[in-house]
Amino acid sequence: MRRFVLAIGLAALAATAVAAQPNIAIERSVYIEQEEKQNGRIVRALQPATTLQKGDRVVLMLRWRSPGRGKDFVMSSRLPRDLAFRRSGGQNAKVSIDGGRNWGKLNTLRIGNRRATPEDVTHLRWHVSDADAAIGRGAVSFAAVVR
Repeated sequence: MRRFVLAIGLAALAATAVAAQPNIAIERSVYIEQEEKQNGRIVRALQPATTLQKGDRVVLMLRWRSPGRGKDFVMSSRLPRDLAFRRSGGQNAKVSIDGGRNWGKLNTLRIGNRRATPEDVTHLRWHVSDADAAIGRGAVSFAAVVR
């Protein structure tokens, strides 16, 4: 089975903050979602990833810090080719299926005559509001599966 070294996955997870605030720091983390049966129930847990293999369900976390002056900004992330998007952890996430040229909710995007699917997602972006930016830190996340 094909294995990926975590460093490759993190290098491919290019996150940027674009807007009026130039001093935004972004820290990226990758976790593997694991399921265990405990007392007859399925319990899901996140473990820091050291290697990834095909079929792994992963959660990518982007933690941001800003000067806390209350200016909104947009944070975006390219989805590495070896990952297929599953869902975003935030309500305000928008996706792109064309390399970041156009953005929207997944259920509104089309490729030709068909609706876009999670496998078509190439980029994600989140708008951080003035109020959230004033706090000076926060996090967004999204789930994917290793192709």
